[in-house]
Amino acid sequence: QVRLVESGGGLVQAGGSLRLSCAYSGGTYTMGWFRQAPGKEREFVAAVNWSGGGGTDYADSVKGRFTISRVHARNTVYLQMNNLKPEDTAVYYCAADSDYALSKRAVAYDFWGQGTQVTVSS
Repeated sequence: QVRLVESGGGLVQAGGSLRLSCAYSGGTYTMGWFRQAPGKEREFVAAVNWSGGGGTDYADSVKGRFTISRVHARNTVYLQMNNLKPEDTAVYYCAADSDYALSKRAVAYDFWGQGTQVTVSS
C-alpha cells in the first residue's frame, strides 16, 4: 500500500502556470497524472517511470506545455503546467503503478491520491 497526497492546485488565468506535487510514501512505482473534468471520464495526462530520465509519456493535448518529473530523495512527483487553457480545468489525480512499463490506462494504476482542483479562467 502506498499513500499519495497531491498539492498545488488552484485558480489561474489562461496562459498562466501551476506546479502540482504528489508526495508518496515510498516504493518503486511508475507514477502518473490523470485528470477528470465535470461530466467527463478520467483521462491520462502524463507518466514517468521509476528511473525518471527518458521514461516519460504525455497526452497529445498537453505535449509541449506540461512536464512531469520526480525527485526520488523526496518521494515526490511534479507536474509543471505552463500555458494553461480553460480546457485544462479539472481535478488532477496522482497515481502509482507497480508495473515498470508506462501506461496511459487508468485501470493499470494501483493507488490513487484524493485529487487537487485546477481551474483556468479565460
